[in-house]
Amino acid sequence: MGDPEISLAGVHEATIATQLQIDFADEFDTPSPSFDVLLARFRALLADPAAFVLFAGPLAEPTGYAVVTLRPTVYCDGPLAVLDELYVRPPLRDGGIGSALLRRAVTEVQERGGGEMHINVDEVDAGARRFYERHGFLNVEPGTDYRMLCYVREL
Repeated sequence: MGDPEISLAGVHEATIATQLQIDFADEFDTPSPSFDVLLARFRALLADPAAFVLFAGPLAEPTGYAVVTLRPTVYCDGPLAVLDELYVRPPLRDGGIGSALLRRAVTEVQERGGGEMHINVDEVDAGARRFYERHGFLNVEPGTDYRMLCYVREL
């Protein structure tokens, strides 16, 4: 079986992205803003050229999605990308959908001139860590022997 169809979302598909985000949060029992709050945020994000959302499969019933934001940085010539979310519906995992979404996200970032992509993964999520490492992502800065960490503070 080949790669699933991957499409770039437009503002008019914010409702689809919102529902996928809520499904993702529900699956992992993660607190999430209300549907209306997320919908407004996705509309703004999808209208911003410094962000994009990808859907896998048909829009009527997507099998997964990826959310990427870009920002300027001094560390490379183009923007730094952050893969904010990558989600595949549970019964469809291990079928290449996540890999197809990630490959397309990387390609899209490169086409937008991006120079680097960051992904934050929970340390205990060994499956996600293996997935990203399989795709060439590292948690050790090249030339060092220590892990990189992400620190968070809500404002």
